This record gives sequence, structure tokens and C-alpha cells, in this order.
Amino acid sequence: MSAAEEATINPDGSTTFDDATASSSGGGDYGGSAGEDIPNMDAGSSADGSSEEPAVEDIVRGIDPALYLALIVAAFAILFIYLQLRKKRNNASVDDFFSNLDGDKFNLKLPAAVDEYYEVKAKCEEEGWEPGQAPEGGQPNTHHRLLAQALMKRCIADIPIVTHIQRESAGMNKLYSQSMCSVKQWKSFQACEAMVSAEVEEVRAEADEIEPGWSNVVWRQAMQYHNMLKQKEEQAKAQAAAQVKAIAEKKKAEDDKKAAEQARYNEIKKKVDDEKARIANAEKVAAELVKQEEREKDSKKAFSGKGGSGMKKGFLG
Repeated sequence: MSAAEEATINPDGSTTFDDATASSSGGGDYGGSAGEDIPNMDAGSSADGSSEEPAVEDIVRGIDPALYLALIVAAFAILFIYLQLRKKRNNASVDDFFSNLDGDKFNLKLPAAVDEYYEVKAKCEEEGWEPGQAPEGGQPNTHHRLLAQALMKRCIADIPIVTHIQRESAGMNKLYSQSMCSVKQWKSFQACEAMVSAEVEEVRAEADEIEPGWSNVVWRQAMQYHNMLKQKEEQAKAQAAAQVKAIAEKKKAEDDKKAAEQARYNEIKKKVDDEKARIANAEKVAAELVKQEEREKDSKKAFSGKGGSGMKKGFLG
């Protein structure tokens, strides 16, 4: 290309070289598609003309958001099921606790002394005793003594269940007010409490029939007798335990004494046996020595006899 030529880039990318002299005379065009020989060298493109970053973005965009939502829902469902099972287990433990409370704690019955008292009373009424009849001359007769003894026995037998209800009353009322006991247990307690209250009032009424005014002190006297009997029972148990302990200690002392005597006997017997064995062994050794000496003497005699006869034959020959 000469210096007189000019390059013109057309809008379609082609290049036209015009001669300066030819331009004035209307010379011909030389069209060349130079743009076809220039490759596209974009910095961010790959060899096939596609970008890597859009490909990664396409992969990320390819994960359905519903999958994340499903995973979150599944996690919440598992957590919810776990909490429900835990709550159910705790409720079962509480139910078991209350079920255990619904046992025989308040399944109480009146003692047999109650029926025995009414049997004595019926017998006295058959013999002519009338309720509320005061003793003649202020001295109790046979009927009064029998009824008083039977009623006191009944009252003393009632003391354990009365004290049991009194001891449990405050706690049960507190549990029920805080909804910490079952309805079954509360009803059982109420029935037992009503039974004991009726028994207390009935004993007082019977005491007034036997002796007017006795109802004011009958339960106090019964409690005193109950404590006395309980103390005597505890003392008897303590004495019995002490006797058993003394017998055991005496037997142990006798066994220890026998064991010590047996040990001494075994020790002495061992010494005697050892001495006998030593003597027997010594006698055996002595007997062996005697036999050995006799064998040596016999051998010497035999040797000397054979030697003398040989010498004589030699001299004669």
C-alpha cells in the first residue's frame, strides 16, 4: 500500500482503500473484509465463547426453593414429634405417680373391736341394761364395767386410724387445692375422713349412754391407754431384742471358747504326732544302722575266712 492510498472503514466492517489520485478521477474501489480475520478476544469469555460464572449461577438457580422449604418443614415436624413424645412420657410418669397414690393408703376399715362392742351391748340389753342408766349408788355394776371395757377397747383400736387421718388431712387438702392429687384419691380420702368422724361421734354418744359426761374425756383416756400399751409393747420388743442379742452373744462366746479349745487340742495333738513321728523315724534310722553294721561284720567274716584257707593251700603247695 502506497502513501497516496487512504483506508476507509465502512459501517459493515469492510475496509476500502482509495488512491489519492484516483479519488479525483473517480478510481475503482478495493473492498476487503478485514474484520473477518480479527478474532473476538473478550477477556471474560472462554474458548467456546461462553462464560463460567453464568454456568455456576445457572446451577445455583437450578435448585428448587421448595426443597429448602420441605427440609425446614421436615425439621420442624421431627422436633414437634419429639416434644409431643416427651410430653406424653412425662404425663405418663405423672399418671403413674398418681395411680400409685390411689392405692390402699385410704382404704381403711374400722377395727373388729367395733362389732365386739355392739355384741356386748346387745347382750347387756338382753339382761336388762338400759342406755343412759346411771349406776346405782354411784358404783358401776357388771353391765357398766363390761360396756365401759368394751367401749374403751373399741376407742383404743380406733386411735391408729384417727391419728392417720389427722396426720394426712392437711397434706391432702393442700394437694387437692393445688390439683396435685387425683379425683379418685381425693374421694377415697373424703370417704375415709367421713367414716372416722362418724366413728368419733358415735363413740362419744355411746360413752354418754354408759356414763353421762364420759364423752368429754373418753378419747383423752383412750389416747393415754394407747400410749401406755404402745410403750409397753416397745419395751417388750426391746427386751425381746435384748434377750435375743444376749443369747446370740452367749452362743458366740461358747463357740469362740470351743474353737479356742479345739485349736489348743489340735496344736497339742500336732506336737504329739510330730514327736511320735520323730521317734519312729529315729528308731527306723537306728535299726537301719544296726542292720548295716551287722552286714559289714558278716562281710568281714566271710572275707577273712576265704583269705586264710587260700594262704594255707599256697604254703602247702
